[in-house]
Amino acid sequence: MAGKPDATRGPQDHLLLYATLGLVLLGLTTVFTSSTVMAMAQFQDPYYFVKRQLLYAMGGLVLLYGASRIPYQRWKPLVYPILLLSLISLILVFVPGIGAKVRGAARWLKLGPLTLQPSEFAKLAMVIFLAYSLARKQEKMKYFAIGFLPHMLVAGVFIALIFKEPDFGTAVTLALITLTMLLVGGTRVTYIFFASLAGLVLGTLAVLRDPKKFARILSFLDPWKHGQDVGYQLKQSLLAIGSGGLLGVGPGQSRAKLFYLPDAHTDFILAIYSEEWGLVGVVLLLALFTLVAVRGLRLSLRAPDAFGSYLALGLTLIITLQAAINMGVVTGILPTKGLSLPFLSYGGSNLLTNLLAVGILLNISGQVKQPAAAVGRLTATPAPVAASGERLT
Repeated sequence: MAGKPDATRGPQDHLLLYATLGLVLLGLTTVFTSSTVMAMAQFQDPYYFVKRQLLYAMGGLVLLYGASRIPYQRWKPLVYPILLLSLISLILVFVPGIGAKVRGAARWLKLGPLTLQPSEFAKLAMVIFLAYSLARKQEKMKYFAIGFLPHMLVAGVFIALIFKEPDFGTAVTLALITLTMLLVGGTRVTYIFFASLAGLVLGTLAVLRDPKKFARILSFLDPWKHGQDVGYQLKQSLLAIGSGGLLGVGPGQSRAKLFYLPDAHTDFILAIYSEEWGLVGVVLLLALFTLVAVRGLRLSLRAPDAFGSYLALGLTLIITLQAAINMGVVTGILPTKGLSLPFLSYGGSNLLTNLLAVGILLNISGQVKQPAAAVGRLTATPAPVAASGERLT
């Protein structure tokens, strides 16, 4: 008699998908309610920002669907082309006529009518590279010259280019993702410690040498004292959050968006969301992000191979770590820095990257092996019964 299979493939993670769709829906709603006044003032069209965000959301959902259907192992041969393309795009932002500057920051590429932010896709490229490399070097990750130095050199180039734009928030996020993946991958804790210490020293020096960054630290330490200058944005954010109370003032009823809070539909969109939906809405938002984090980390533990495990971890960090940092900034827990809230903030590059990341996670979830016994319970049919009532086996 032929032996029964030990395991079989399971369905994709519907909870992860539903949580993502819920976040996208909340994002579109909040972009609309937070941007209508500014859109009308600048473009004489209250739907200007939400129409563009909707187009990016539709494109992102196409990417999500496509990535969920492509076996994640097929990303392996594309690791170095993706890494090289990402590196070139980070360099091109500094080329006049190709890169676009906004408020003195060179973070965007102009591609016809589209404007893309390469640093967002750089996080995805770095995660795919690290997952591939860590999986290959599992037995040698303890060695400095094999498991630590090459990865830090590659990540260091990306982080330096992003920092030069300047985009301090994304540079810090990418550094934290890299160090976390290396730690989980088996790099010695001492290497991680000294790398973190060096990063902290360099970050401190960068803040002390840049009056703008130093002013942000002052506003973080006491936003009320600096509420009319460098602490104005954080002060208005805290006032908006406090105004929301338990149930919020209602969708579209925010007062902070009436030119009180700068970047109301981008980096500080959480303040508008909190004002309109209150504590109940914030708890819902936290629950959705927590669900994404839990399902993603669960996939990392259950992935069919090491590459899938590291990939799931990195993709989950891209979304949840950035969300945690943004929430910390908006609520005054962390110093102010420009960083989007995944799925909610206005911005096409961030939305496209996150939806692509979820698509890959969904494909990994579909390849998780299920115990044959569990599958048997779901698919078993009753044995035929004879006229005497005895089951035929």
